[in-house]
Amino acid sequence: MMMLRFLAIPVLVFSAWTWSGQAADFSFFEPIQPPRPFQVMVHRGAAGQAPENTRPALQRCIEDGLEWAEVDVRLTQDGQHILSHDASVTDAAGKVWKINEHPLAELRKVDVGTHFAKRFAGEQLLSLEDCLVLCKDRLNLYLDCKDVHPGHLVEEVWESGLRRQVVVYGGLELARKINAESAGKVATMSKWRPSCGGPEWAVTNGLAAVEIDPPDLTPAIRDAFHRAGIKVQAKVLADWDKPEVWDRVIAAGADWLQTDLPEEILAHALWRRLPKRPVEISLHRGANRYAPENTLPAFAKAVRLGADYVEFDVRTTQDGAFFLLHDSRLNRTTDGEGPFDQLPAAAVRKLSAGVKFGQPFAAVPVPSMEEFLSAFADKIGFYLDAKVIPPAVLAEALRRHRMIDRTVVYQNPKYLAQLKTINPQIRGLAPLGAAKDFAELATGLKPYGVDADWDILSKDLIAECHAAGVRVFSDALGDHERIKDYLQAIEWGIDVIQTDHPLRVLRAIELWASRPSTNAAPAAVGGRN
Repeated sequence: MMMLRFLAIPVLVFSAWTWSGQAADFSFFEPIQPPRPFQVMVHRGAAGQAPENTRPALQRCIEDGLEWAEVDVRLTQDGQHILSHDASVTDAAGKVWKINEHPLAELRKVDVGTHFAKRFAGEQLLSLEDCLVLCKDRLNLYLDCKDVHPGHLVEEVWESGLRRQVVVYGGLELARKINAESAGKVATMSKWRPSCGGPEWAVTNGLAAVEIDPPDLTPAIRDAFHRAGIKVQAKVLADWDKPEVWDRVIAAGADWLQTDLPEEILAHALWRRLPKRPVEISLHRGANRYAPENTLPAFAKAVRLGADYVEFDVRTTQDGAFFLLHDSRLNRTTDGEGPFDQLPAAAVRKLSAGVKFGQPFAAVPVPSMEEFLSAFADKIGFYLDAKVIPPAVLAEALRRHRMIDRTVVYQNPKYLAQLKTINPQIRGLAPLGAAKDFAELATGLKPYGVDADWDILSKDLIAECHAAGVRVFSDALGDHERIKDYLQAIEWGIDVIQTDHPLRVLRAIELWASRPSTNAAPAAVGGRN
């Protein structure tokens, strides 16, 4: 009741206020075409996948087809701008570097990557100048100004050619200085609260956008700011970064959502507005872009992304236990070494399956098959790559967890034939490397589906498979992780796309659903990838 009473106050105030002057309507660059109904601002770049505020964190945002990244800007000892949220950073050796006590040249040598993961060893602090170069024509920037020189900041933005790709966030004093230095040509944003008054507050202070906390945002407030030509950003961080809050601020008409979970917001919003999917999605080794592959966090992320299947790999230990791991050796994804099948289960349980992905996942173990099945049965479809597990053991595990009708098992035809003799209801997924081999495969094995090499996909092949009652899966991994390739496969009628890049497939589905006619050629629709 208190929240409803609180929200009612600004609605009444705003309904009585009408903007009569010229709308600001700052024209921002649209990195993604055609644009989405709302845009996301990723907090400190993709900070869950790479060291925050660094080049790889921003590159991840670009690769995922996102519109904005929020980054933090500070002044060095010699008056240069560098990206850092905190006033000091700690290097790989444990030395603390205070940003305003060192020149840019020294700070750019600081290793801020090793603490996140060894794979980012040597990753350095990013200057604002380098950040602007990286993001030009690719990613818009929300500059959270912790400590800046307004004139120099405006000069850097102006010379970079990114004026329409930047919004400068800070207090009103900073906004006034930026407006004065840029003659109102560099966009500014500040926090709005009901106590600030109506949109005239933003207009008077020369703001192009306002940041509003979710409890304070209503459709009436958004409409009032829009009449004044002001963009509205909802800050959905921490406890607000969850579906019920996303739904509320999207329904209220927020232009931008600042979040740590852009992939989940975009997936959640797409599935809510899409009545039917033109294709199913399998996430390769779970959502391995956002969490360590073949781990419970990667599969939990896949569920939250609304995937239809998770693909996972099963291997056998020295003493006959079953765990999820792709490689035959431990080196790449765990802190162990050597062949997996030479370790007993007790030793495998002591390994970290997440430390090489990043410190937030350092305590994540290699999951046993039983742990995985218990956690995710009935939550998502299983695409089980039976690397090393006896058919009888696999069949019994699926029966026990009541997942036979929601699992496809990938292996060679001989293995799948053995499974079929054990339980004819188990759905076999056979590899298909050449279109000419399908007829023999369909006649002999009669699989539930085929995992066809992407390079052999065609409208005719998919139609032939469907005529035989066989579903078509394919891995769009590597060279084919492109929106135009997904669109082509969807047009041909593919059943399941397996991917390492879920947001790219979701974007393809979004574009497909927005077409005036599903017969339009894929090349007619734009997109970053």
